[in-house]
Amino acid sequence: MIPRIRFAHLPTLVEAMPRLSAALGGPQLLVKRDDQTGLAFGGNKTRKLEFLLAEAQAQSARTLITAGAVQSNHCRQTAAAAARFGFECLLVLTGEEPTSPSGNMLLDRLFGAQIVWAGEAGREGTLQQVFRHAQEAGQRPYLIPYGGSSPSGAAAYAYALQELIEQGVRPDWIIFATSSGGTQAGLVAGARCFGFQGHILGISIDEPAPVLRERVAELARRTADLIGENASFSADDILVNADYLGGGYGVMGSGEQEALHLFARQEGLLLDPVYTGRAAAGLIDLVRQGFFSPNEMVLFWHTGGGPALFADRYREMLLR
Repeated sequence: MIPRIRFAHLPTLVEAMPRLSAALGGPQLLVKRDDQTGLAFGGNKTRKLEFLLAEAQAQSARTLITAGAVQSNHCRQTAAAAARFGFECLLVLTGEEPTSPSGNMLLDRLFGAQIVWAGEAGREGTLQQVFRHAQEAGQRPYLIPYGGSSPSGAAAYAYALQELIEQGVRPDWIIFATSSGGTQAGLVAGARCFGFQGHILGISIDEPAPVLRERVAELARRTADLIGENASFSADDILVNADYLGGGYGVMGSGEQEALHLFARQEGLLLDPVYTGRAAAGLIDLVRQGFFSPNEMVLFWHTGGGPALFADRYREMLLR
């Protein structure tokens, strides 16, 4: 068994979305509530951190280091996990420090994370520099990759797919936000390992489809190997739709705004402006195009992100 610290609130519920289904006039829509995994307002990274923190403990690490955007859900959950299990936490965030913390960044501060701003130097270079300095200072750092997308992190979603099967839910389609690729790689590996036959379609948040297909295929292979399944995947095995990139990462357009309002007003569900908002916008458009058959079951895997709704840059846009 892969080392794991169990602290997520699992299994997460699967709920029907009858009012949204009726409003769109499409197939039966369900939602998997990984926005309710329990750690710091929840989200998909909580599942990954169960495995990543176990790996950090096994290496006798004292400090967690990772990187993300200013409103990173991954960084927020990492900071919370570090606080809960007694690690120091260093976060490398993109760009320059804003005038006032809001949304996820405010929570990073509350959890006691030390924030390093990448500025013009760039996030990846700054991350490696911070990690080296922590090593030299004897802080025993453990480096969590962007989005927690390593085989250990992705394994969480292989087991999440097994969880879905054990709940007796076998949708024809699973739709979700994909970016760093760990969630999708885990689902794809889990489908192969546990015999799921449905389609696993990632809505890209920021990457071209060919880039994501290659990335996910390789990570799915490594993830399957980690959980004891000798499996290979090609880019052709990976389903990615990159038609909804809009204005780029973190830019909330009309599609995301409509999706947030529809989910909120039809089902009382909150999405986030960057990830689940964009994935839901893709889902809504695909339903309207007739992409899914009326008799199919489509599950939207809600990966969380709610605190970003309270970021200064999005709040006014959502009230228009």
